[in-house]
Amino acid sequence: MARERDKRNPRKSVRQSGWITLDGGFAARPCEVIDLSTTGAKLTVAEAASLGPKLRLAFSRDARTGRNCEVVWRRGATVGVRFVC
Repeated sequence: MARERDKRNPRKSVRQSGWITLDGGFAARPCEVIDLSTTGAKLTVAEAASLGPKLRLAFSRDARTGRNCEVVWRRGATVGVRFVC
């Protein structure tokens, strides 16, 4: 198991405000990006249970920016996302 963790991309603690847009949606909702790597991020989101399996993460409220993501895990208000093309 330790080897699996070593293979992960290094995560950088950022604690930065972000915006998520649900798949196919237009309204952006705020989130906090806890940490970030080249392959994904850990977020805290109000009402995380209401998130679908796909979303877009951006560091500005403009929905045209950001990266498409898939939710890979959930723990209360915290979610892990993987960046997808």
